[in-house]
Amino acid sequence: MNKNLNIKEIDRIIEMAWEDRTPFEAIQFQFGISESEVIELMRSELKESSFKLWRKRVNSGVSQKHLKKRSEEINRFKCSRQRMISNNKISKR
Repeated sequence: MNKNLNIKEIDRIIEMAWEDRTPFEAIQFQFGISESEVIELMRSELKESSFKLWRKRVNSGVSQKHLKKRSEEINRFKCSRQRMISNNKISKR
């Protein structure tokens, strides 16, 4: 991966990737990295056993990591009660 990400951004991407309800498209929207780049990042940053566990969960159908697999009621990037967020920073109203 050839992106210049700082440690905080890498930590946030890993956190978002672990969350079942955060789609890869949301990660791409916020950080500009594709699903394959997220997988590459996870492979390089996690222990091998943790990476395998994550990949198994993402591919098993339990995860909602792809927008196409999600039901319409959860087909959004954030909770409707969540504050407005722009590029992962809380926006002023």
